[in-house]
Amino acid sequence: MRIDMPKWLIGIAALSLAACTPVEDESHKFVSGNIVVHEVFWAANHGTPYPFTTSGEISCVYYPEFGTEVYFEPAGYSKDSSIGTPLNKAAAESLKKDGMTPNVPYSIKKGADLSEAVEIGLGVCNERLKDSV
Repeated sequence: MRIDMPKWLIGIAALSLAACTPVEDESHKFVSGNIVVHEVFWAANHGTPYPFTTSGEISCVYYPEFGTEVYFEPAGYSKDSSIGTPLNKAAAESLKKDGMTPNVPYSIKKGADLSEAVEIGLGVCNERLKDSV
């Protein structure tokens, strides 16, 4: 037995299914944040030595397709045109993919442990993500 439905009825059914499909929440597409760091205050809250040669900002940028990128920008260089020093793999890969290189003075001490600096950056973005929910 064959049921012949008018084409317009099939179109309405398809449209109603598409209309009920949830839309991706656009608020999580981009999150950024930063925190000021300085050698004098670092030891009070961290177990590793201050990893930078100057004060500045640890910043983060979250893109769903790249993950959370963490950068360091020396004081006075956190402008839209500056490209900070990447502190984690996501940041380094993102810059490489886009053909960009840091344009701020290199400010990481030789042999520095960046684990806490990266944790700080990831934490800033995670807090912003929670706040935007």
